[in-house]
Amino acid sequence: MLFLSLGAVRAQRSSQDMFMMEYFQRRILEMEERLTRCDQDIQKVSQKMYDMSAEMRGRIHTVNTLKSEIHNYVESLAARVDRVERDVEYLHNKLPDTSSIEISDSVLDQQVKEAQSKRKTVIVQGKGDGIGSWLKDPTAGSSKIYFFSGSRNNTLLQFSSLKTFTDSNSTSKAKVIQLPRPWQGTGHTVYDGFVYYHNADTRNEVLKVSLVNRTIADRMLLPTAGRIPTYGLSSHTFLDFAVDEMGLWIIHADPDIGGNLVITRLDSKSLSVEHTWDTTCKSHDAEGAFIVCGTLYVVYNSHSGGRSSIQCLFDIHDTIWIEESPVMYFPKRYSSHSSMHYDPQDKQIYAWDEGYQTIYHLDVKKMLHLT
Repeated sequence: MLFLSLGAVRAQRSSQDMFMMEYFQRRILEMEERLTRCDQDIQKVSQKMYDMSAEMRGRIHTVNTLKSEIHNYVESLAARVDRVERDVEYLHNKLPDTSSIEISDSVLDQQVKEAQSKRKTVIVQGKGDGIGSWLKDPTAGSSKIYFFSGSRNNTLLQFSSLKTFTDSNSTSKAKVIQLPRPWQGTGHTVYDGFVYYHNADTRNEVLKVSLVNRTIADRMLLPTAGRIPTYGLSSHTFLDFAVDEMGLWIIHADPDIGGNLVITRLDSKSLSVEHTWDTTCKSHDAEGAFIVCGTLYVVYNSHSGGRSSIQCLFDIHDTIWIEESPVMYFPKRYSSHSSMHYDPQDKQIYAWDEGYQTIYHLDVKKMLHLT
């Protein structure tokens, strides 16, 4: 009986173990099937996400393409509108041809003043290269016009008056002045009987040449200048000379301060540096600048050409509230200015606009000093 009982117990345990093993196997199989289905679902979701991502990339590419096409179309349309406006304004402002009319200097000056009172701008002449500069000597006490054609040359023309300059055969009436060294850029100026300019083939050498005997009266090197162009839109000019009511200046850009403009006041007699100011005005997208009463006015434009505007001022006296100064626009012209020279005697800017010599008249008002 004892052996029979033990055998029955062992048989019962063996049956239970087999049942449990089968149960666990079924559960494991069910879990494997579920894991397989889950993996398949994950693969389907991943494929859907990949398909959606590819579709979104395709749509984004299409949108970017359309955006680029629209941008190009808008720029092209804006350029066409600007060109039409410039042409219309040029025809509107164009002065009568003086080639067959003999007029006196006083009559011509009166015509210029009348035009200035109406539009503040006069296109005087169109001659010379696409880039260059023309200006007057504000301290000479005469009406002589100095004409520098091109960004590298050693020959300048001197005209006795504005009327002579506008004559059809004005070149034959001009006095030819040969400089001992060629200039570079369009930033030169004439001051008190001397021409100041950047000596070509040098990084930052300034020459002072007498207009009487045409010899070098003095020379100097301007520290930190000449490494990058003064204006982003005028790659030929590295030193831009300016004259205002305070005297002689040089404008240049310095890469060590982010390409901002630097203005240096010179002693015109000794060519020594009196003081230097680092300004907050960027050289990027700038086409020119001028100084009036110690305040730098920087003119900006775009690479495609358009309407020039003064967008940055720097006052060495800190008397102008720069943050509230409005953007000042120039009348629309052909493309951009290659040079702009302010004359403190007649309060006018002599600009070179794509080979057109243009005069801008400034309304200069005295500053009120509050006590």
